[in-house]
Amino acid sequence: MARLLRERPRPARVREHPYAPWFAVGSVCIGAFMGQLDASIVTLIFPALQRGFHAPLAAVQWVALAYLLTVVALLAGAGRLADVAGRKLVYLHGFVVFTAASAGCGFAPSLPVLVACRVVQAAGAAMLQANSVALVVTSVPRRRARAALGTQAAAQSLGLAVGPLVGGLIVGLVGWRWVFWINVPVGLVAVVAGRYLLPRTRERAHGGAFDVAGLVLLACAASGLLLAASAASGLGWPPWAIAVLLAAAVTSAFALRSRERRADTPLLDLGMVGDAAVARGLAGALCGYLVLFGPLVLMPQVLLAAGLSEPHTGLVLSALPAGFAVGALWGDHLLPRRWGNRPRCLTGAVAATAGVGLAAVEPTSPGLLAVFLGVLGAGLGVFVPANNAAVMAAVPARMSATTGGLINMARGVGTALGIAVVTLALYAAGGAGVTGARLALAGLGGAALGAALTTVAPSRQDPVRTREGDPR
Repeated sequence: MARLLRERPRPARVREHPYAPWFAVGSVCIGAFMGQLDASIVTLIFPALQRGFHAPLAAVQWVALAYLLTVVALLAGAGRLADVAGRKLVYLHGFVVFTAASAGCGFAPSLPVLVACRVVQAAGAAMLQANSVALVVTSVPRRRARAALGTQAAAQSLGLAVGPLVGGLIVGLVGWRWVFWINVPVGLVAVVAGRYLLPRTRERAHGGAFDVAGLVLLACAASGLLLAASAASGLGWPPWAIAVLLAAAVTSAFALRSRERRADTPLLDLGMVGDAAVARGLAGALCGYLVLFGPLVLMPQVLLAAGLSEPHTGLVLSALPAGFAVGALWGDHLLPRRWGNRPRCLTGAVAATAGVGLAAVEPTSPGLLAVFLGVLGAGLGVFVPANNAAVMAAVPARMSATTGGLINMARGVGTALGIAVVTLALYAAGGAGVTGARLALAGLGGAALGAALTTVAPSRQDPVRTREGDPR
């Protein structure tokens, strides 16, 4: 048991290799790729689940909703645990939990069991996501942090891009259960790679009693917000239930603020979260992912309603993650090297806003739409890594995993709100026609503009972060 609860060092041969930092980044990219691949595949199995379990769509949606709610609720807690116990330790254990739960999902005999296994899978995913950004930025020299985060973002976009294609093939050839079973061999490879390639944690936060009350209140606030957004997007719940959820979310948020001010070892350092650079960065992350995932829900509805075939629709839609990958990988090289994080964020957010605006002009023209989605994706590919690097640079290294968890929590909330914005717009417009598409794109454009505004507020220059040196 003691061996399982102790971080083990990398072999000396790996640690002393000149590419050791990038070996660590590559190991984290496996989890980044699989996380987005899994997220983009699951929605494709809904029809198969409806037939297999004789369940309505409203019930099947909980396969995705329960996962998202659990991840968002546990991210900050998993990050805090990792900052105290060790990021590599929590990351590898998270992959073990995720892999085992994936196998359980594949064997699930009923829909409730599948949902329960998805909750366990999400707990493992939270342990992964809370540590991914922290492991990247603490494994490479500070000057290479943005490039490393861009590589991780590109791995995420690749998983997002190939998910629908791979998922369609798997479901069509061998059935929906293999969507989960395919995670098992990949997870085993990731655990072995992480054991030998990831560095140990050299700088940790102070321990103490875990803030269970803070975790519960944070989970209630995040879950209430996401449930209200999902309910308003077509779950068929009465208005009073949505109002109760929003009230519970707001009440929990205020109670969390009061609790964290009094706690000896708070789950959230309010001084850190209240820092202007961190607060703006988290708001920017929420807006950025809202704009990224909104079109992935909107465009299939619009293009299929316009008569485009499913393969052609998927091809047009792939321009968005492809553009994101290009921006994430090459944006750091194409923009002036003297630029800091904030000018890069502003450039990416402006490009994303332009892409959304252009898409609204011709939302049903496949060729033009593919170009405009590529511009949107490239802008977000520049914005997201620079924004994440700015947030991570604003906090001490011992709080890396906690901050990374907050970034990923903002991503989860942004994803849910992106789906809600699109669904509400289409509902208000009476369908997925040109009017509905333009209304939804107007909402996404507002979020893109919000991301741009987070970069222009007056503040000090990009802070210099205390690094861990050469992690071992």
